[in-house]
Amino acid sequence: MARVSTDELGAAASAGSAGLTSDTAAERLRVDGPNLLPTTRPAPAWRKLAAELTHFFALMLWVAAALALVADMPQLTVAIVVVILVNGLFAFVQEERAEKASARLRDLLPATVTVRRSGELRTIDAADVVVGDVLVIAGGDRVPADGTLTVIHDLAVDESTLTGESEPIHKKPGESVWAGTYAIGGQGEAIAVATAADTRLAGIAALTAGVRRPRSPLAAELHRVVRAIAVLAAAVGGAFFGLSLLIGSPAHEGFVLALGVTVALVPEGLLPTVTLSLAMGAQRMSHRQALVRHLEAVENLGSTTVICTDKTGTLTQNRMTVTEAWTPAGTVTAVGEGYEPTGRVDGTDSALAAAGHLGQVAVAASQGGIVFQNGAWSAVGDPMEAALDAFARRTVGLTDPHRPLPGRRFAFDPQRRRESAITGSTLMLKGAPDSVLPLCTSPGAPVLAAAHRAVDDMAGRGLRVLAAATRDLPDAAGPVERVEQNLTLVGLFGIEDPPRPTVAAALEAARRAHIRVVMLTGDHPATAVAVAREIGLVGDESRTLVAEGDDLPEHDDALGELLDRDGVLVSRVSPEQKLAVARALQARGHVVAMTGDGVNDGPALREADIGVAMGRGGTDVAREAADLVLLDDDFSTIVAAVEQGRATYANIRRFLTYHLTSNVAELTPFVVWAMSGSRIPLAIGVLQVLCIDIVTDLLPALALGGEPPGKGVMDRRPERRHLLDRNLLARVFGVLGPVEAAAAMTAFLVVLWISGWRVGTDPPTGAALVTASGSAFTAIILGQIANAFACRSATRPVWQLGWRTNPLLLWAVTVETAILVMLLTIGPLAALLGQSPPSIAGWAIAAAGMPALLGADYMYKSLRGRQRPGP
Repeated sequence: MARVSTDELGAAASAGSAGLTSDTAAERLRVDGPNLLPTTRPAPAWRKLAAELTHFFALMLWVAAALALVADMPQLTVAIVVVILVNGLFAFVQEERAEKASARLRDLLPATVTVRRSGELRTIDAADVVVGDVLVIAGGDRVPADGTLTVIHDLAVDESTLTGESEPIHKKPGESVWAGTYAIGGQGEAIAVATAADTRLAGIAALTAGVRRPRSPLAAELHRVVRAIAVLAAAVGGAFFGLSLLIGSPAHEGFVLALGVTVALVPEGLLPTVTLSLAMGAQRMSHRQALVRHLEAVENLGSTTVICTDKTGTLTQNRMTVTEAWTPAGTVTAVGEGYEPTGRVDGTDSALAAAGHLGQVAVAASQGGIVFQNGAWSAVGDPMEAALDAFARRTVGLTDPHRPLPGRRFAFDPQRRRESAITGSTLMLKGAPDSVLPLCTSPGAPVLAAAHRAVDDMAGRGLRVLAAATRDLPDAAGPVERVEQNLTLVGLFGIEDPPRPTVAAALEAARRAHIRVVMLTGDHPATAVAVAREIGLVGDESRTLVAEGDDLPEHDDALGELLDRDGVLVSRVSPEQKLAVARALQARGHVVAMTGDGVNDGPALREADIGVAMGRGGTDVAREAADLVLLDDDFSTIVAAVEQGRATYANIRRFLTYHLTSNVAELTPFVVWAMSGSRIPLAIGVLQVLCIDIVTDLLPALALGGEPPGKGVMDRRPERRHLLDRNLLARVFGVLGPVEAAAAMTAFLVVLWISGWRVGTDPPTGAALVTASGSAFTAIILGQIANAFACRSATRPVWQLGWRTNPLLLWAVTVETAILVMLLTIGPLAALLGQSPPSIAGWAIAAAGMPALLGADYMYKSLRGRQRPGP
């Protein structure tokens, strides 16, 4: 951590743009440390644990424990306290794991920056920036350190992270740039004057460290669900208290009964279990090269109905190579490997000379290029500019890749679709052919007409086409519109960017999942169509719609109707038009995933339900605005993330179904007791209910939260529904819960009947009652084991599911079975719970409840499948 002195700054600026030597930078990094913001001191563990023991549900339970103690029920008091401690410890552990997982995920995508050291461009981790470094800043970059600008080319910076003002600031030489801000246009160079804790951002970060993010929609719905169940539990408890008074039970017993029922039915463990499921989904996505920046995006991904995707770098490999170049003197073909400057260029002598000049013009108008580092040639900046640099070297042996910044530069603008630089008295320009060719007045109409035919030919073969032009300027002053006119066309580049080999399969998977894919590209329409046909995005030419951005309808209704169909390609699209596309599709009820990598894509990424940024080729601005970052920039990763998103949301519904089923079975004995006027004794007690909820059910619920994507998860239409919908409630309260409850009550009553007890006689006591209670307890737990396997799918029977796809569940039910045996056979535990091992009849009925539950679930799934076809 250091700040450069005024003398050092002057020396660095006067030394030109060569930058520090590698040795000097390494020494400063060793002495000053990495360029990282100081981490805020985390809250101590005891404070985090205390928070988990004092939230809304925990306070409710503490009150219940105190009331139980006042009612002279120390056993219930101890049980409630155990519930509080176990849930609090579990939530605390999950929060710690989530924080560590988030830190690991952040490490997957380290920020990089371009610097100039020893006269060479270098791409380094932002953490390795030291004071005195020459920072090369271009539109879309995040500024890594506080710096003083030395060279400016229309540089505009968004400083809203520091000032709150969204208007861009146009900089001048000598002014400051601040760490954490974004360059949104132009280029420039700055001398780093402060890093790490000495930056202005560090002070603001310290002030905002304690600010909590607002609750996500998913979290809000979960809290609503849990609170609704808690209110219902309290209402049920109050109802039982009233019923107990009506049937003549002592108020003391009725109070204890109502208290126990209320406490047992409060789903304290649901929220941490959901958080764990989302975290596991995010972790699995990271293994598939998708970095989730916000956990709620995991759920949103599963509901995606439309993916609006860029072409370059997402559907294609972004490994651009100039394969041919057209000039007025003829066409040349180029052969080379990647960004290697060596290769073969074939053509006539005049065509080769013209192609050499064409390459030099494009390089002069570029900011990026290729550089030899770490034993290989790699791209610095835009991959397309790297391909142009490699072509120029192959053509004329251009050896100096580190060009000084020109006297004036007009940065690339999505509206102009071109960029230019003035070197000496010559304007060097490159851009999209339909943006450049209309500005060319030379070398005459016949040649320009031939150029238009060459553009159509190259684009029709799927090549990306770029035009280059020049102009001699007697006066370089004036606005860009006056400078970029009366151009002389130098030639055209045909750039190959092969499709990713995984894209065709991913598009087919999206098609099976009823997800529409819309290609949005800035390329020529013919290029877009050729690539789309090659990857299988479009097939039948009569059903393909190719629209240009400027021709899109302005009103959302018309635009949405135009896009809401298969086989849509939008070419020459601008960032503003991408934003309009997202809004129009959302207005038609779609859940939109939008990809973007440019500095101006931020609004569209924020507007979309899921903003998807490129991790390799994207700008810092785009990554900051996105919910999901593709570490490999691959379209197939989006589809894989959608699959995991669907699986994660299904997992939340799985263990919600599992949890509510046991509640039905646990509540039924109390209902029977109350409705019979206490003539039928309680099958299970409050302590047994608490034991089921907090001891035996916990591990299978967690295992269901880790269920991998099912076989048919991508073969159905996207759904966006509430967690507690009609189907889930019907399955729980109409099928699973009643069957499990029936097995428990049958086991209880049959064991009592065999012992000689009849309804209406004196309440049973002694061995008969504890044996019958143990039978009911066993029936519920065995029913929950069967229920865990039934909940693995909402549509398919257990025997059609793979046994090895979720080994966690096998381990969970094995441990659950072992715990059941311990609770039945260890004397003190069994006595505390008021039970003993079931009789033979009790075991038989409890075990029979398992196939009964699975059979009833199969019948329900079959009936629902006939009513609603599909997996």
